[in-house]
Amino acid sequence: MSGYNFNVTKILDTEVLIVGAGNAGLMAATAAAEKGAKVTVIEKEDSINLMRVGLAGVGTNAQKRAGITINKYDLVEYLAAFAQHNVDEDLIYHWANHSAEAVNWVEDNILKPHGAHLRSEPDAMLTSSAYEAFPTENDPTVDDKTFTFYGEWIQEKVKEMGVTLKFKTPLVQLIKGSDGVQGVIVHDLTSNEYWQIKVSKGVILATGGYSANTELLKKWNPVALKKNVYNDSPRNDGAGIVSALDVGAIKDEEPAHCIFDRGLVPVGTKTEDMYVQTATYKDWLWLGSHPLLKVNLRGQRFSNESVPYQFIVNAASKQPGYLYAMIWDDNYGEYAKQFHMLGCARVGFPGYMASSEKLMEDTEQYVKKGLVVKADSIEELAKKLHLPVENLKITVKRNNHLVVDNFDKDFGKEPYRLTPVDKKPFYGCILGGRILCTNDGLRVNKKMQVLNSNYEPIRHLYAAGNDSGGFFFGSYPDRVPGLAASHAQTFGRLAGQAATEELDTAKSVKTSPAEKENEKTKVTQSLKPGTDATTGPSES
Repeated sequence: MSGYNFNVTKILDTEVLIVGAGNAGLMAATAAAEKGAKVTVIEKEDSINLMRVGLAGVGTNAQKRAGITINKYDLVEYLAAFAQHNVDEDLIYHWANHSAEAVNWVEDNILKPHGAHLRSEPDAMLTSSAYEAFPTENDPTVDDKTFTFYGEWIQEKVKEMGVTLKFKTPLVQLIKGSDGVQGVIVHDLTSNEYWQIKVSKGVILATGGYSANTELLKKWNPVALKKNVYNDSPRNDGAGIVSALDVGAIKDEEPAHCIFDRGLVPVGTKTEDMYVQTATYKDWLWLGSHPLLKVNLRGQRFSNESVPYQFIVNAASKQPGYLYAMIWDDNYGEYAKQFHMLGCARVGFPGYMASSEKLMEDTEQYVKKGLVVKADSIEELAKKLHLPVENLKITVKRNNHLVVDNFDKDFGKEPYRLTPVDKKPFYGCILGGRILCTNDGLRVNKKMQVLNSNYEPIRHLYAAGNDSGGFFFGSYPDRVPGLAASHAQTFGRLAGQAATEELDTAKSVKTSPAEKENEKTKVTQSLKPGTDATTGPSES
């Protein structure tokens, strides 16, 4: 973008503009359209983002049908405590109080017209006293046995409601005047032209964090580049956050992110040499979340493997090389049945692996690719994984003794999750983190208005989903299944409702010709040639 002057060739008008066609953005669009607003959604890609299955809620209709009751106060305190109270607890209560409304809206307006519904998952059993889990998950389904994906249905609903969807139209920057944000400059990639979109009620930022932007990661969350070898959200370039900061917004000062422990790494690869951007979950090992034996690159066990997904990646970041190896034997299909996994790692619906047989099929494909190795001895396995042979032999021998004792004297893993490594062939792989999203975003109030350095709202500017902050800190609480998706959809809906309540200043305030000319000058000066909304290598 360097050297560009924005030669605006077209000016459009709307009442509510939403930047980003994902979970937060499309929910914001439907909410604003329900209120009768003229709504436009811009999206830099040529399709909407993935609409998530597994929606958290408190008191949803699906939960009521299943007889599931969640203590809201216990849940909110757990989430705040998980974040060491580095959150705006009022925002978490706001989510808890409104989550059912958003989840029910999806079921009533998107799923039921197509013969689908939400199924509430009752199982939240944990046996470790260090953690707690909540039955928050509501899954879209037709048969209560498989997921139903509803992206096309919600896109149809958005169009039916009169919302204008503009694809391949990235945000370049916000336009801010004396009365707040007045519109945006966008780049229409089809025509390669720059357009101005004037907005009378509100701009809602819903572009989804910054995990795809390595320059922003270096600035705001540098350890994420060491922990993670994959980014599974290549759309998330930080455009929404950066554009708001450019007009005086503030963001969370400490990072938050959602990481999965399923990133397969070719043997011998260094973490600093690998950061794969993928929208297709390339080389994603579902078995990686199972509490099998995990060792550092020196062949030594380093943590209780029976922890939330992200925690093992955190623990590995305190070990040489940031990566780690997982070791298991030929009985792993049987072990999968006894582990009692939760969330998306569950074996059987609503997990993504329908059975232990499917889990084994998924794993075997990576044997063929060479990312999972097999051997008839621990010595051979160690050599194939480039691990110190004697160290790994000692570690496996110690692990097998703990299994016989039925007591993990080293790290305290629950006995039913202790498994031997004694049946040939033996398996192993190298793993690293895969970041799904960043969760540190713009500071917002309960109306989803973006705040400035005085903690006052910037007029006509809203944020939702991972563009909004104050809700997460550090690691993601995966024992509250569906929280990220519900946070996005609930706050998107609230933002859409709030934006329609903004007064159209142009209609309510009379402005003199001199004031109009002064405002025009201010807006023109606010457009910065040569910059874009990502401050990164590209605008898309």
